Amino acid sequence: MSVDQLSSTFAALADPTRRAILARLAAGEATVTELAAPFEMSLPAVSKHLKVLERAGLIGRGRSAQWRPCRLEPALLRDANEWLETYRQFWDGSFDRLAEHLRELQKDQETKRDADDE
Repeated sequence: MSVDQLSSTFAALADPTRRAILARLAAGEATVTELAAPFEMSLPAVSKHLKVLERAGLIGRGRSAQWRPCRLEPALLRDANEWLETYRQFWDGSFDRLAEHLRELQKDQETKRDADDE
């Protein structure tokens, strides 16, 4: 995945409305009207969000008679997840080191308390 595509993906994901739309599309295709239903915004406003998602390659739009159902295109989300995975491994390692440090501090405190009690 190119850096520009990654930037486009994350820019599209930056908006909570667009993330909610993607969550809905994860359950299956939907029309603009169906996607707009949970939001207090106009159909043109929802359409603008859909255009951002479509330009980023996160959704596709089909044609079925007069309907243009939207569908999730998960490939670029998978690519973004792979990029993030590197940092998850970093944080997991950092949390493991922090947990070990806290265990050592707790052990030192217990040893000190035991020495004070004697």
